[in-house]
Amino acid sequence: MGLGSAIGAGLFLGTGVGISVAGPAILLAYIFAGLIVVFVMQMLGEMAAARPASGSFSTYGQMAFGHWAGFMLGWMYWFMLTMVMGAEITGASAIMAQWFGVAPWIPALVCVVLFSIINLAGVRGFGEFEFWFAFIKVAVIGLFLVIGALLIFGLWPNSQPVGLDNFIGEHGFMPNGISGVAAGLLAVAFAFGGIEIVTIAAAESEQPSESIKTAVRSVIWRISLFYLGAVVVICFLLPYESIGGADSAADSPFTLILGMAHVPGVVGFMETIIVLALLSAFNAQIYGTSRFVYSLAQRGDAPRWFRGTNSHGVPIPAILLSVFFSFLSVALQLSDQKELIGMLFNAVGGCLMVIWFMIALSQIKLRRELEAEGELRVKMWGFPVLSWVTVAMLAALLLLMLSDAGARMQIVAVAVLAAVLIALSFLAPGSRNKQAADVVA
Repeated sequence: MGLGSAIGAGLFLGTGVGISVAGPAILLAYIFAGLIVVFVMQMLGEMAAARPASGSFSTYGQMAFGHWAGFMLGWMYWFMLTMVMGAEITGASAIMAQWFGVAPWIPALVCVVLFSIINLAGVRGFGEFEFWFAFIKVAVIGLFLVIGALLIFGLWPNSQPVGLDNFIGEHGFMPNGISGVAAGLLAVAFAFGGIEIVTIAAAESEQPSESIKTAVRSVIWRISLFYLGAVVVICFLLPYESIGGADSAADSPFTLILGMAHVPGVVGFMETIIVLALLSAFNAQIYGTSRFVYSLAQRGDAPRWFRGTNSHGVPIPAILLSVFFSFLSVALQLSDQKELIGMLFNAVGGCLMVIWFMIALSQIKLRRELEAEGELRVKMWGFPVLSWVTVAMLAALLLLMLSDAGARMQIVAVAVLAAVLIALSFLAPGSRNKQAADVVA
């Protein structure tokens, strides 16, 4: 699930955006962002392995800081995933509509119905489907890394070693200086967003603590390898000034490099992979939104109806709510409300900032309490030093966002959203519901 959520179309289409402003030095931005996510995931894994819960960091925020934190985190994450969900299915349906010569709403409708059925079948069916999605994406990225390495060293047929000309050549490793790296960091800071969803699914597995331990460790290094490896290959093989944001599969750096290797049908191949990446993320987001609503309902922070499950423990009403909003978000994406869509979608980065901050602070607050309950299956390294270093890195990223006009609006929008949600938390039954407190405890 972590692979399925984090390796989306952004890796294949959006990688060039950061490279175009920072040059090869974008690696520094990816390393900085990657370290933040590695530390945040290790902290989340520590809490999730000790106390598995479908509400994940929303539940741990409530344990650490009280009802307002759990309410705010749960509904903010639901809002964020709902917005991303609409963007994912809209992007996939646009490509499929071109393939079959039909209106985009037709493949969108088919996909929403299909993934609704998959999610209604339970976590086992969902996990099986997501496994194959992730497997295909991993295989493609692995193939790309192998072909890229052979091209770099001149071992691919009819190729010559490229040397360091594009990496540290005419324009240097950092062509636009520190400001370029800072701009690149803003472009890639949330590329790993979605990886935290893995703890939600693991909580429903047969051995949740062990599943979380395995999943967190494996997903961390795989995501780092795939992103950093892909960026290294791209920086070696393509001049940074020739790279930019890709509006289609034909413009993707992945397509350009596979084209250098004369891979046949590369554009159609990459279109297929991008569609699979989008649908995989959409599938994971239906799952994530439904589980958060179910967890919130158990704590009295969503209508009681959403507590309902079938005989296999699948929260059917919560999934139906996610399906309803997937239809609604598709309708919004296909409408002419581009300014509204842009404003809502741009809030995603700000939401992740709040969530990552709260995960780190919750782990710092809960660590001693969790240790007192017994040996921790997953431990944050170098506690408490690295935990506070993570908070400092997040604060540095926040200051960088505040210095950029576009990113500043994300922070303002999410600050308003957080304030509204905190205010609403005091009106929710869960704020005075002892049963809800027992669920969290």
